[in-house]
Amino acid sequence: MIYFDNSATTRPYPEVTDTYLKVSTEYFGNPSSLHPLGKISERLLVQARERAAELLKVNPSEILFTSGGTESNNLAIKGTAHQYQGRGNHLITSSTEHASSLEAFQQLEKEGFRVSYLDPDNNGIITAEQVKEELTDETILVSLIHVHNETGSIQPVQEIGEVLSHHPKVLFHVDHVQGAAKVPLDFRTAKVDLCTLSAHKFHGMKGSGILYVRNGVRLHSLLSGGSQERGIRAGTENVAGVTAMIKALRMSMGKSETFLPQIRKINRWIEQECSNIPGVVINSPEERAPHILNIAVPGIKPEVMVQALAEKDIYVSTKSACSSRETEPSRTLIAMGYDKETASSALRISLTYENTFEEAERFIAEFSDIVASLKKVVNKQ
Repeated sequence: MIYFDNSATTRPYPEVTDTYLKVSTEYFGNPSSLHPLGKISERLLVQARERAAELLKVNPSEILFTSGGTESNNLAIKGTAHQYQGRGNHLITSSTEHASSLEAFQQLEKEGFRVSYLDPDNNGIITAEQVKEELTDETILVSLIHVHNETGSIQPVQEIGEVLSHHPKVLFHVDHVQGAAKVPLDFRTAKVDLCTLSAHKFHGMKGSGILYVRNGVRLHSLLSGGSQERGIRAGTENVAGVTAMIKALRMSMGKSETFLPQIRKINRWIEQECSNIPGVVINSPEERAPHILNIAVPGIKPEVMVQALAEKDIYVSTKSACSSRETEPSRTLIAMGYDKETASSALRISLTYENTFEEAERFIAEFSDIVASLKKVVNKQ
């Protein structure tokens, strides 16, 4: 099997699943319980928070455990809007955010908040100047994705953070789900107030995530029912998932130094080979994340291509996994200036540290044959 759909989800490391199983079966107590089994679980949770803070170079009190990227994005966006609506009702984001962010903003618009949706340039980039121009006295939040999940475009988070540092009333949220352990982000240097991570994007288990909340930032809770996670996120903590997540984060960050150059080379090689296949278009910008490549074969439905590759035991995706079943063209590529035909036929190749050049070579061989075969069928119609 060749798995090139790592931006949708990654295979958990064996060590991570071992940790999850061990904690689930041996340390299954509720961290809020007063008996010894509960205290052991509580201690594991404290240790996980401390290790997460160490890896992310923040304070343990700034780490909030959630169920994943969607919850973290919703909590950051809605929690900020509702908490600080007394300051203003203006929010800034981009038109190419992940659905978990974009739909949160759309819901807030229905509640009376005003949202500015910034359009990217042809490389998928939102500039600091664009953000600066949209700021008003009513602005309370800027929320942007760091590494785009479809194209790999990297937003200039540090430059935007510098602009916002002169507007202390405005909080800065970054969706770092696709960048974690692959595209470095120093929360302090970039002056980020809120940041989202999701375990299953860096070889952890599904159902766990992190929301970094800078000390001093308050959030309106989305959930009621308990005082867990400093009263911000009610619900019994997923100790096994959290513990496994931090192991996955540590392992992935450790692998990045050794294997990041390799996946960057594989990515560039696939790009070059794809550009030599007649009918294939490269959609990702030259400057992008090392693990994502977006291509298209105009005239061929992407789901047909995905299934044809799957028959060869090769797995890629179309758009974001959350939107892959939708038949509409990629709104991200449309916003970047691509025509509807190209945006309707996009494929995403996404790598991780376990992928090899041998896999890339086999992919290109199979992909080029499939493109040629499908083009013949289309031309006969």
